Amino acid sequence: MLSTLSRSKFVRIAGVATLMLSSNVSLAQEPSQCQKVTFSDPGWTDIGATNGITTTLLDALGYQTNVFLLGVPVGFESLKSGEVDLFMGNWMPAQTGFIDKYKQDIDQVRTNLEGVKFTLAVPDFVYEAGVKDFADLNKFAKEFRNRIYGIEAGAPANQNLQKMIDSGDFDLADWKVVESGEQAMLTQVNRSVRRDKFIVFLGWEPHPMNVNYNLKYLTGGDDYFGPNYGGATINTLSRKGYSQECHNVGKLVNNLVFSLNMENEIIGEVLNNAQNPKVAAKAWITEHPEVLNSWLQGVTTYEGKNGLDAVKKHLAL
Repeated sequence: MLSTLSRSKFVRIAGVATLMLSSNVSLAQEPSQCQKVTFSDPGWTDIGATNGITTTLLDALGYQTNVFLLGVPVGFESLKSGEVDLFMGNWMPAQTGFIDKYKQDIDQVRTNLEGVKFTLAVPDFVYEAGVKDFADLNKFAKEFRNRIYGIEAGAPANQNLQKMIDSGDFDLADWKVVESGEQAMLTQVNRSVRRDKFIVFLGWEPHPMNVNYNLKYLTGGDDYFGPNYGGATINTLSRKGYSQECHNVGKLVNNLVFSLNMENEIIGEVLNNAQNPKVAAKAWITEHPEVLNSWLQGVTTYEGKNGLDAVKKHLAL
């Protein structure tokens, strides 16, 4: 039987536990290693935007963040090895091969963006000239110089295009995928548009290219990019067991859902006004503070204090 003192102590402990369970306060501070949060970024402006949002919130919550510029294959390997904690840019179905390969070694946290497009695109004057479908490309092979402009080497989308060429689909066996970074590809698009030259390239939304240029997406690529012009979702991934180990960060990234308009606006600031992605993301949050209520639901600071209050104070809202 418990002594009077022991019973009193037990009641106090039980009362504190009940209070904590009924509040948004974390039951236990995360392990010290959780204070440092690392991200993978393939160098895409849309992922720069979402990383900017997430790191801004984490900084305000008392965490230390670091973003590593890694190609998609290296990024997945880094998640597997535990060198990277989070990847906000799992484009599906384009990265299905990587998910199939690493699904035992990573955790799929949630879908953070829907309504995405990702397939081949052309300027509107090329579209009006008769290039409306993948099957139309080879009819204008000379004008295109048998080239499709892709993104960085090793990207799954480039691999899909190469597979299409290797298989001889759409009579493109003599074509070449020009691999380069996103910015180099868009520089070539800009140059071609200004000179009224034909170009076909990987296009996607969210991205300010949809505002900066008059683009048309091609039909016919369902076997390689999926239906609805490569209709896609973007998912958040973590290293295996991360949300259990670092429960507060895990709660935050599980809350984070983005929109096409949000990302287009942030990316536009980055590309059109040479703004740092994190600075642009912070400015967007400041202008749209209403998003914080859902993003920070049940989230605390690293020290266990109210997360929403801390972020508002950090952003001077």
